[in-house]
Amino acid sequence: MIRFLILSGYFELMMYLMASGKLNQYINVHYSYLAEISMVLALFLSVVQLINWVKASKQKHRNSPKMILKNSMSYLLLALPLFVCLFLPYESLDASVVNNKGFVFPLSKESGTSDDGTTVQYLKPNTSSYFTKSDYDDLMKKTLKTYQNSSLIEVTEKNYMEVMELIYDYPSEFIGKKIRLTGFVYNNASGEQNYHFLFRFGIIHCIADSGVFGLMIQTNQDYKDNTWLSVEGTIISQFFDVYKRNIPAIQVDQAQEVDQPSNPYVYRSF
Repeated sequence: MIRFLILSGYFELMMYLMASGKLNQYINVHYSYLAEISMVLALFLSVVQLINWVKASKQKHRNSPKMILKNSMSYLLLALPLFVCLFLPYESLDASVVNNKGFVFPLSKESGTSDDGTTVQYLKPNTSSYFTKSDYDDLMKKTLKTYQNSSLIEVTEKNYMEVMELIYDYPSEFIGKKIRLTGFVYNNASGEQNYHFLFRFGIIHCIADSGVFGLMIQTNQDYKDNTWLSVEGTIISQFFDVYKRNIPAIQVDQAQEVDQPSNPYVYRSF
């Protein structure tokens, strides 16, 4: 009976996440079909367990205390994700979460490992670990050709992660080009220098490899954290004291405050 309840709980959880639109805040939307498959499997297996329970209830048998303890531990582990989703509050990511997650800009690399073992990425979405070096280089060079002859880089929700990765991989190819970008403002102070960034939270495969991605912006106007802007400007190379090197940035020509999108996340497509 407990197995039936756990499996039916997974089915109902998947139904809720898809119906409420919250599933895309946990996994890449391009993999939503996997959640649909798992939901169907959970329903099927829950029916199987219900049938088995009905059959077993007609037979009288007793389990040893050791077996009961073993089964209880197994059920607890299986049910743990359900308890997490049901009882832990969910909060949309914003600039305050960036600070809480320790947005410290590692000096020698743009990604690191958080305390819970998940990959933490900053500025550039790095997908190189999912390919061999030669395959990754070939893929990025092929994708780069899409933008090489464009005088204006139009960054949308669909190509956001792709463009950010290309700009950081091949900055010289983009310096001097116009760019149009939407994101939320994050202000970071390093010593006496204040840096301003335009970010989006992005998911490569799932929330475990998510990060905050975007570009530094150069603007004469100050904006508060979490202000959503649509900016147009020129890609430049700007020295970033924390990294001790130049990184791509936007010299803003026009900026307009906009409403936060209904889904503030962006996803990597392959």
